[in-house]
Amino acid sequence: MTFHEVRFPANLSFGAIGGPERRTEVVTLANGYEERNTPWAHSRRRYDAGMGLRSLDDVEQLVSFFEARQGQLFGFRWKDWGDYKSSCPSEDPSSLDQIIFTGDEVTKKVQLTKAYASGDQTYFRPISKPVEGTVRVAIGGDEMQDGIDYTVNVTTGIVTFTHPPDLGATVRAGFEFDVPVRFDSDRIATAVASFQAGQAPSVPVVEVRI
Repeated sequence: MTFHEVRFPANLSFGAIGGPERRTEVVTLANGYEERNTPWAHSRRRYDAGMGLRSLDDVEQLVSFFEARQGQLFGFRWKDWGDYKSSCPSEDPSSLDQIIFTGDEVTKKVQLTKAYASGDQTYFRPISKPVEGTVRVAIGGDEMQDGIDYTVNVTTGIVTFTHPPDLGATVRAGFEFDVPVRFDSDRIATAVASFQAGQAPSVPVVEVRI
């Protein structure tokens, strides 16, 4: 897949509107009951960055980024200001935030995930674009050392351990992360509101599968 490991300017994504999207197929039966199913195991996020643009400099920065990605052709990283940490928004990530694996003395490669829990249900979201330098990992409650005990591939979100974690050992991780996205249009419409202010009413962005 064509993907550029570069983040959309965070100052432009701040204030963007968007969030997760699900696809549910609903069939209403003759008796009035419903059958519901989904072909998607994971949600897909959509955003609109138009709300984050306020000046002519913002518009120029957007157009430059759009042209460098050649419209929809190349994917890129996106900071979702409402959901970019393994911890609560008001806290800094710690190595104990998310349970990502239970050791089996065999597995050395583990995918970063984030859990979304409500009631008895929990959804585990794969994290494929962690932010470099933010990933912290603990085994059995003890924080490990990056580069010695493990390494992180920031383009896939896979943690590789030097030695497989012990049987039954709880592996936890904390991190910041981006969303892999692309522009959802090959056209950007801009307008000049004054000599110093500009706007792009709609800049649609959609998550891509990695």
